Amino acid sequence: MPKSKISRYLRHGMLPQLVVFESVARLESFTRASEALHLSQPTVSTQIKKLSETLGSVLFEQIGKKIYLTPAGQSLYSSCNEIFSALSKLEENLANMRSLEAGKLRIAVSTTGKYFILRLIAKFIEKYPNVEISLQGHNRRNLIQRLERNDDDLYIFSNPPSDFELIKQVILPNPMVLFAREDHPLASKNALSLKDLESEPFIMREIGSGTRMITEDQFDKSNIKPKVRLELSTNESIKQAILAGLGIAILSRYTLGLDEHDSEMVELDVLDFPVGCQWQFVYPVGKVLPPIAIAFLEFCRQEADSIPVPKVSRH
Repeated sequence: MPKSKISRYLRHGMLPQLVVFESVARLESFTRASEALHLSQPTVSTQIKKLSETLGSVLFEQIGKKIYLTPAGQSLYSSCNEIFSALSKLEENLANMRSLEAGKLRIAVSTTGKYFILRLIAKFIEKYPNVEISLQGHNRRNLIQRLERNDDDLYIFSNPPSDFELIKQVILPNPMVLFAREDHPLASKNALSLKDLESEPFIMREIGSGTRMITEDQFDKSNIKPKVRLELSTNESIKQAILAGLGIAILSRYTLGLDEHDSEMVELDVLDFPVGCQWQFVYPVGKVLPPIAIAFLEFCRQEADSIPVPKVSRH
């Protein structure tokens, strides 16, 4: 309904007047309503008069010593019940948001971070089983767009954007390592330098991804230009390319997941690796976090050490 059509309902303290009206209609008495509301009877009468004037309708008629609702009063009384029911539902929803017994938590994470955050979410839900959690996995570009639109409560980056004013909380280390197939000629070598890898075909994430930025930064520091054979948009596709023998790549150890397992991929022994990145919760400065998000941050601060560090074989 356009606001212009309900503007008269939004003036003159109408909600308190409706409370008075509902009591009079339900109790069928101005006197009993004044007693129930702890108001003087003249005050009750004045509130009903003002409400009638606002609505432009007579709400009660008195026949003998009894009062009755007019048709307009009956319609308003029915609407009062709906209004108060809606307000009660609103208060219930707000109470749930203020408490930790229910509510919804929205988290957006880079695709690699889903491996560890799911473990923390599972532990959190054990403690707060009625909480609903939405977890969105995205590449860096989409994650930044969600941050710009304020779509979520918390965001998880390994390399947070520098052009936002952000609150940050470190969760876990995110070691970036060089992966190769287990039968790669360099798999048995020790203390390799990036210079030793200059002629090796590299498999890279797309431009703009966090992994790509870290990879390029490492090569820039060594003044080396990598030989890029493939650009792929997901870590999973890069893993498959490594296993197909198409090259080597810098990836997070979390790319292999958390569980120990036999893998045809190995971590090369390269000087200055692993690169010491960190998984971080971030959210914009000025954002008002719901209580459930604050509780989750504190929970992760206490429980992060229980998440196993990914183990990768090294030949």
